[in-house]
This record gives sequence, structure tokens and C-alpha cells, in this order.
Amino acid sequence: MAWIADRRRIVVLRCGTAADSFIRRPPSGVPRHRTPSAHRVQPHPKLYRMRIFAPNDVVAKSRFWYFLGKLRKIKKANGEIVSLNQIHEKRPMKVKNFGIWIRYDSRSGTHNMYKEYREMSRTDAVEALYQDMAARHRARFRSIHILKVVEIEKTDDVKRPYIKQLLTPKLKFPLPHRVPKAATKKIFAANRPSTFY
Repeated sequence: MAWIADRRRIVVLRCGTAADSFIRRPPSGVPRHRTPSAHRVQPHPKLYRMRIFAPNDVVAKSRFWYFLGKLRKIKKANGEIVSLNQIHEKRPMKVKNFGIWIRYDSRSGTHNMYKEYREMSRTDAVEALYQDMAARHRARFRSIHILKVVEIEKTDDVKRPYIKQLLTPKLKFPLPHRVPKAATKKIFAANRPSTFY
């Protein structure tokens, strides 16, 4: 999937490849294929589709070719992008748990990692992942490869304790220390205000 957005917002795109102009385009995704050769060695080339998270269309296409070149023996000169579609969340107002598998390059080597996030959409979860990896591991966007993003349907499948603590029924967040608003505060008071309840 590709992601499009400004610096704070990530939009998911689906990129794909195909080969001939008469190849059928899939309903969604960024299909890409090999361009037809002069001798028609491969008249019906394969169509590749990929989900990429990127800030805009240009980065999405660039990352698509980067990953496709690593996975298959195909390069940009021998193919064309058939379509580039943005993927929207089905239920954007529902809070969901997401599991994300990544591989990233640190200063010492390459590492695999699994992380969980509780967000409203996949793009929000990926955005939180990039912020988290930058803060905890100093990992940049270019060094993080997202392998898989899965919505965790069952609460029993949640593994991380920092997400499990939010799944308890009737969860409450007490407010032990409350500071009065400036509108009700007097300049001079005889007694010290009590802010603990």
C-alpha cells in the first residue's frame, strides 16, 4: 500500500504493475506489469499489486519500484503503473487494535519486530509506528519496511501488555488533580485552593 499525506497524516494507496495496454485493471490497487516487447515474447505479463504507506503519490510509486525490484526481476524501464488508488478505512469511527510486522535497519544491523497499536485506522497506526520507532530506536522512514498490517479482531490475540491494559471492561481514568479555570480564579484568595478530590 502506498501512503499519502502531509507530515502528520498518512493515506494508504495500493500500487500495482501490468504489462500490456489491454491488460485488465483490477478494481483496486496499483497494478503494474511489464511493457509488451517488440517480439511479443511475453504478450500477457503478470500483474503485481502492492500496498504501500507513503506521504504522496510520488513516494508511493518510488517505494513500489524499490520493493518490486527486490522481490522480482523487473525494473522501472520494463514496466508501467496501471493504476494508483487510495484506500479508505471501512469503519473510521471505530477504535481498533492493529498488529504491525516490520523490518528496520539500525546502526548495528537489520532487525525484525512486531508491535501493536490501538488506533482508529491503519494509517493512524502506521503513523504512530513511525513516531514510535523514531523516538525509541532513532529509525528513519527510509530504514523501516512494513511487512504486514493486520487488524486484531479478538481481544485474546492481543499480546502486548500496554494494549491489554486498555481492553478491561468498564475502564475509567480518574482525575485526581484538577486545576481550576482562569475565569473562576481570583487574583487574591484567603485560602490555598484544594485541587485534589
